[in-house]
Amino acid sequence: MPQPISEQKVVIVGASSGIGRAAALEFARRGASVVVAARTVSALDSLVAEITEQGGIALAVPTDVAEPDQVRALGERAESAFGRIDTWVNAAAVAVWGRIEDISDAEFERVMRVNFLGQVYGVHVALPALRRAGGGVIIGISSVEGIRAVPLHGPYTASKWALRALYDSLRMELAQEGSPIAVTTILPASIDTPFFEHSRSKIGSMPKPPPPLYAPELVAEAIVQAAEHPTREIPVGGSAIGFYMGQRMSPALTDAVMSIRRFGKETMTTDRPDNGSDNVDAPMEGPGQVHGNYPGHVLRRSVITSLLARTPRPGELLAGVVNRLHSTSSGNGSGSAGSSSAGSGAAGSGDAGSGSAQSKAVRTE
Repeated sequence: MPQPISEQKVVIVGASSGIGRAAALEFARRGASVVVAARTVSALDSLVAEITEQGGIALAVPTDVAEPDQVRALGERAESAFGRIDTWVNAAAVAVWGRIEDISDAEFERVMRVNFLGQVYGVHVALPALRRAGGGVIIGISSVEGIRAVPLHGPYTASKWALRALYDSLRMELAQEGSPIAVTTILPASIDTPFFEHSRSKIGSMPKPPPPLYAPELVAEAIVQAAEHPTREIPVGGSAIGFYMGQRMSPALTDAVMSIRRFGKETMTTDRPDNGSDNVDAPMEGPGQVHGNYPGHVLRRSVITSLLARTPRPGELLAGVVNRLHSTSSGNGSGSAGSSSAGSGAAGSGDAGSGSAQSKAVRTE
């Protein structure tokens, strides 16, 4: 059983902006000690300052998730500072918008390295650390695009499908060994974060999230809920159910609908020209922010998300029974199989910077 949030030591990779930043603030608000990682130093500085001003405890570790050595150093620094890791959140991501034939090999490789391999590196670091702590939770941020592909977002969509497969495989392997480590995949719908302003555009204009949009705090609440009461997957936003249903009931029909420009392209592009700046290869400097610049209505509640985050499905209950049986038969609840030294770095949608903390906050270079 995971520790209460107020007693947890949490690593959040991709914490400089958007969902990762919102999650760090929510964990700290509920009393957890947080280690925040990303590439943008100034954004991490402002995040640590905000947390400590509110009485929280934070440590910032500048990290690029695309570099496994940096992810390993992040894990080592977190354990050194707080003694253990209870929850590891992989939230870093970058994106390139455009037709697949217009996106270069190097851009595909970069998106996959940050979004997918960055989370692989995080898992490799988190697993031995969580075993040393006697158990815990790995939370991976995928997307509804990991359920249903969309046009003009090929590299990002591919990375999110890969992440769902990664966490499904990991979940089963841990159950086979009776490990006390849980794995939750978060599947956000359209969220009002700076992600779209930070993306690279090859479509002739600024991209935008298709409506309806949800507040990033909703995703943060789902992440914190999973850290204490993990479930298999949590879709965030009622529109996520549409992605599930379309893919399950008639993927070909959904292909046809999304091939109509009005639905598949115009809902994801603006009339604003692209400003030419993005965080794909290098961090975007600035203080960092949770919210994006979406001018329309943003939903701040989702009954479906609240229900699914708190209600185990029958299959999850059965998987839990299998896990406990394996744990009992092996006589080793710590699930020592595959343990190794701590892992490495952080980057992407939230970058990695620096903070400040001695009694309340820690700054590390």
